[in-house]
Amino acid sequence: MNGSAPIRPPTGKASLWQSLRQAIHGSQEDFTQGGLSRAIVLLAIPMVLEMVMESVFAICDVFFVSRLGANAVATVGLTESLLTLVFSLAIGLSMGTTALVARRTGEKDPEGANVAAAQAILIGLIASVVVGAVGILTGPAALSLLGASEDVVAMGSGYARILLGGCGTVMLLFIINAVFRGAGDAAVAMRVLWLANLINLVLDPCLIFGLGPFPQLGVAGAAVATTVGRGTGVAYQFWVLARGTSRVRIRLSEIRLVPRVMTALLRVSSGGIFQVLVATCSWVALVRIIALFGSTAVAGYTIAIRVVIFSILPAWGMANAAATLVGQNLGAGKPDRAERSAWLTGLYNMVFLGSIAVLFLVFGESIISLFSTDPGVLAIGTECLRIISYGYLFYALGMVVVQAFNGAGDTTTPSLINFFCYWLFQIPLAYWLAVSSEMGPRGVFWAIAIAEAMITLVGGSVFRLGRWKKRQV
Repeated sequence: MNGSAPIRPPTGKASLWQSLRQAIHGSQEDFTQGGLSRAIVLLAIPMVLEMVMESVFAICDVFFVSRLGANAVATVGLTESLLTLVFSLAIGLSMGTTALVARRTGEKDPEGANVAAAQAILIGLIASVVVGAVGILTGPAALSLLGASEDVVAMGSGYARILLGGCGTVMLLFIINAVFRGAGDAAVAMRVLWLANLINLVLDPCLIFGLGPFPQLGVAGAAVATTVGRGTGVAYQFWVLARGTSRVRIRLSEIRLVPRVMTALLRVSSGGIFQVLVATCSWVALVRIIALFGSTAVAGYTIAIRVVIFSILPAWGMANAAATLVGQNLGAGKPDRAERSAWLTGLYNMVFLGSIAVLFLVFGESIISLFSTDPGVLAIGTECLRIISYGYLFYALGMVVVQAFNGAGDTTTPSLINFFCYWLFQIPLAYWLAVSSEMGPRGVFWAIAIAEAMITLVGGSVFRLGRWKKRQV
């Protein structure tokens, strides 16, 4: 077992309270056996809480930065649009990592899971150096290309360079947490994000406003706080991997090239990277369209999208649980159980996001007013939040289906669906509605909701065909 913790068979029936406690503290159960509902609870709760913390990252900076004015919020929004390109690489690599580690875990091959994890970390380290260097050199110029005004570029250059230069913390945080999730150690990934966010939450106001002994760095302080928080989380991840208390154990001496595994990981991850890159480039294009209507429109959109992310990321946690269950059960030779786990998780997710949609429709204006009282920003942000929430039931099922494909190692199918629905449909529709039809930012918001609904309908139909069950990784 190479020092890894053993995987136990299910312990039988347990109360909901016992399952909740076990999910938070961590479980070593075999998720290829026993009741699916219990397996979903044990995996989804820590993954949801992990994504809650990731969503805190997304909303914490803008909460404090909004006190510096609309230009500061626009700086965060435009820089985050650049950072989404980094996220696409990190998330794509994490898809391949989860698929391989979950499959090896389901096959009861802990050594294979360890090797796959080591290859993923090696790729992450190399990519971090390359992307970070490019980000430091080109950050301000990239802001200008996105339509930022001279004031926004002047204010945001430091913020962009710090976040993009420190992208290695993003890369490794995602990849190593994917290792934990694929192995079934969801509680470990949760603790990593809680630690990173606690540090970010404390440092954000201190470095932005210069509280106590800290320097007043303005919007750049938010970037420093976020990078330090994520970096601390990565250090904790390596400590857990080295201790051997999780299902995967890696020593620094073991992070070396294994061509066969590296090739398999890159093959699966390349589809994942393209899949996310298509989606994130679409979001960048949408920001560029929004920027045609000024900084107020960008600020309102940025705040609303941060709130949307805050609600959707926990739902992605549930979708990640589906990816782990699909991968492990395919590895155990149980494709029907893998399919059932995806549909059941999708149902639970629809209940969750449907409830959130009702809250946004009723209290949308009050929520946006927590971040800005500027009338223009408030109006645009409220409208964006309400329109996008109309598609939440579709998002809920769609994200589970996408992650089920990815957990099976089939990253190609969602990539093709994303390409047609985002690039060939959403972007032209958004431009036509916003500019040609003179709907303004409202047209972009409707294009988002319509395109996501289309992705869910197409993805669900293809998923039912079952070709993903035969995918080898």
